[in-house]
Amino acid sequence: MRAMILAAGRGERMRPLTDTCPKPLLRAGGTPLIEHQLHRLAAAGYRNIVINLAYRGHMIRAALGDGAQLGLHLHYSDEGDRALETGGGIRHALPLLGKDPFLVVNSDIWCDHPLLPPDIGDDLAHLVMVDNPPQHPSGDFHLHNGRIDDADGPRLTFSGIGYYRPELFAETPDGAFPLAPLLRTAMVAKRIGGEHHHGTWFDVGTPERLNDLDTRLRTGNIHDHRSPSNHRS
Repeated sequence: MRAMILAAGRGERMRPLTDTCPKPLLRAGGTPLIEHQLHRLAAAGYRNIVINLAYRGHMIRAALGDGAQLGLHLHYSDEGDRALETGGGIRHALPLLGKDPFLVVNSDIWCDHPLLPPDIGDDLAHLVMVDNPPQHPSGDFHLHNGRIDDADGPRLTFSGIGYYRPELFAETPDGAFPLAPLLRTAMVAKRIGGEHHHGTWFDVGTPERLNDLDTRLRTGNIHDHRSPSNHRS
């Protein structure tokens, strides 16, 4: 299984930090956010990893190179000056991802999920869900018995970790488009599975959350679930 890291966004909520540095290269615990992901992917056995680029993408490419120093083979999907959103970015990278299911991970999260490939059967996607954090109390989707839908009821938050079949994007056009509508269409067809990850998860979406993660990584308190950016029920 190949993996993809989403790294093309502008990081507006991280300004002014992202005025001169792309969000994936912001550091937590002395290491760029995207390198935390690369280390976890390498530990899980992934070797071929695609990274999409847009805003200040040349800086990401210059910092990571071909990935040989991490024992990886990095491939870049350049989206030009304007990011293609999550759905469009994944579709644009499909020629680099192959015909089999692949993993996609956001570059702006920190999570201790093992990232091991699941058997997704005939599903078009398998999403890793987490407890709703304070900044997103309503959650995203409903999970019941390993199936994800958009029905009423208690919801969990999508972690930014998902496994997808290329067929999910088969009827999509070139250009920018979000991922969520594709997932909702597949939910109606009952082809979206998922799991509830009960471990540590940080959405590093603001300077305050970045500082929180940085402090916890430096002090070894990363698994202290009293973190204001990581709520557990």
